[in-house]
Amino acid sequence: MHIAPYDNQNKPIVDVDDPTVPLNYFNIVKLARGQAFTYQVPGFETCIVPATGTVDIDIEGFTADALGGRGKDVWDGDPEGVYAPSGAKATMVAKDDCEVFVAGAKFDEVLDPFAVRKDELDLVQYGSDDTKTHRKIKHILGQKQHGKVGRLLVSELYTVGAGGWSGFPSHKHDTDRLPDETRHDETYNFRFRPNHGSGVQMLQREDGKPGDAYHIVDGSTICLDSGYHPCAVLPGYEMYYFTILGGLTQRSLVQFFQPSHADQIETIPGIKDMIAKFK
Repeated sequence: MHIAPYDNQNKPIVDVDDPTVPLNYFNIVKLARGQAFTYQVPGFETCIVPATGTVDIDIEGFTADALGGRGKDVWDGDPEGVYAPSGAKATMVAKDDCEVFVAGAKFDEVLDPFAVRKDELDLVQYGSDDTKTHRKIKHILGQKQHGKVGRLLVSELYTVGAGGWSGFPSHKHDTDRLPDETRHDETYNFRFRPNHGSGVQMLQREDGKPGDAYHIVDGSTICLDSGYHPCAVLPGYEMYYFTILGGLTQRSLVQFFQPSHADQIETIPGIKDMIAKFK
């Protein structure tokens, strides 16, 4: 499902019990300097990630001051995040004008809050310009935080260079059938540089049969419940997408690669290291 950009007025874009991605939660909060915003999502663990600007965070007595620090867009520095336990009351106060992502996954157990600073990110770069698959991933809740989080994976993905493909070889993760695949609902929010750029999100439900394609623009949200789902950006533009993964029965993601394209794994430098980081 494609959700075109709109002014959500700090209300969830993907709310609890979403019909497409019931394991996910997603909100974009925009605040002016000095403004505060409080939220609480019963049954969902969440992660607060400033897209731009800086915020002070309080989660029922746990504090993380001056979180974020990026300038005008998501290319202006590395992300930071705060993990909020399931159902916890979280408050953010803007130190300057800011835009903040709130990512969530369905999970009932209550764990401990913690912050992820720039030096604690898990960084991966793979692919190549020759294969048109060059990209960089910044894991905010990734392998390093595996024992501290229930079902939620949160990352930022960047195309490197101008134009190219992401999420290729095509893969899916819509069925729990270990060891071959796990059920993980996935939500993306896209940004482009320059911001009048755009791209395409493909969704092929079944190998060998035609699928769907969505024209994605700056601010587009994509919700993925099933199917193979590569995406691409126009030549001359860079693409970013904020990524939320929520697992049904486990946190570690097991991707099933589309049989007709699976051999392409051997052509993309570093992709096996990338696969291993979604834990």
